[in-house]
Amino acid sequence: MRNKLILTLIIFILVGSMTSPVFAQPGFGMGGMGPGMMEAVNSEYEFLIKMIPHHEEAVYNAKILRDNTNRKKMKKFAKDIIEIQTNEIEEMKKYLNKWYPNKTNNYEYQPMMGDYEGLEGEELDYHFLKDMIFHHMGAVMMPQQLIMQDLAEHRSVYLLAESIRDSQRQEIFMMRDWLDKWYN
Repeated sequence: MRNKLILTLIIFILVGSMTSPVFAQPGFGMGGMGPGMMEAVNSEYEFLIKMIPHHEEAVYNAKILRDNTNRKKMKKFAKDIIEIQTNEIEEMKKYLNKWYPNKTNNYEYQPMMGDYEGLEGEELDYHFLKDMIFHHMGAVMMPQQLIMQDLAEHRSVYLLAESIRDSQRQEIFMMRDWLDKWYN
């Protein structure tokens, strides 16, 4: 009961933070954001199969950002996303192959980010940051559910979940700061 109350409080805090002026602006291409954002995680296996495509979407869009932004900070941010999340994807795939080799994965990921093809510079940076904040919020909630509901069956998955939650939460604050500095 206590864990469910804490999880509910965290959700309210995250949703409440979306009422800031940065989040009040109309979204850009957040087509599948509703179902994809607050994914329920009911097992370690679900965490792994849901986090992999979530990360893959971030890596795909970070490559577009890397190749089309003019800001050094954004290029570095894109490179970090690509490197870190690609490594985490490989780690999660390794866990799936090792511990769940015979499980069937019918999960269909709902994209949360816009289509950035053809965008560049300031326009790309702005839309990427807005979408990635929401995207990261989903990546904070999934590990938080795994941790708070004590669903991790393996210590390495628990530690990975903590790392994803903590690093992406920090990046949310960084991206909100950039949006405030650069666009308000």
